[in-house]
Amino acid sequence: MDEKGVRKFRPEGDLYIWGSFIIALILGVFKLHFLSVVFLVITLFMVNFFRDPERVIVYDPTLVLSPADGRVIKVERKEDGWLISIFMSIFDCHVNRAPVTGVVKKIEGHGKGFKPAFDRDATHNVAKTTYIEAWFGTVKMTQITGIIARRILLWVKEGSRVEAGDRIGMIMFGSRVDLFIPGDWEVFVREKMKVKAGETILGRILR
Repeated sequence: MDEKGVRKFRPEGDLYIWGSFIIALILGVFKLHFLSVVFLVITLFMVNFFRDPERVIVYDPTLVLSPADGRVIKVERKEDGWLISIFMSIFDCHVNRAPVTGVVKKIEGHGKGFKPAFDRDATHNVAKTTYIEAWFGTVKMTQITGIIARRILLWVKEGSRVEAGDRIGMIMFGSRVDLFIPGDWEVFVREKMKVKAGETILGRILR
């Protein structure tokens, strides 16, 4: 925990972190040192994966924030808005945050298969789309599984009100988030840029 008593790691990771650590200790007791080191490395990986750092969030209704940590792999102008795709490697923080302030109108599960999240066909993977009704329209945030990621967690439900930057879910392990924002925007990011959830400003709406 930090000085304010806030956990810096997701509780969903407790089983993975403590489980691999205990196995490492048991292997060490039985002098299986190589395997013990392997599980210590796994423990460190789990600690890194389930980290949940605080973020400096800018509260401005004209801005849209990044919903995920990772690298931008697509910035595409659509007829009625913008599509921005962010790929999260297994080394990125996987806590997803609300890109805007609004009300969750619908949560929809769809797709099948588990292709690499950076693949063009990954849009057909198992995924969940959260529809957030903001003051300027409906924002669609799609959490997409990958070849390693097989589990999507959501901590909001239909009818929930979210503030920009709120923690709303995560994907385990390695994945992608597609964000559709309706309307005309000045987009600040480009492909290959690194972004941080809740902290990186993706764009500003044009009035």
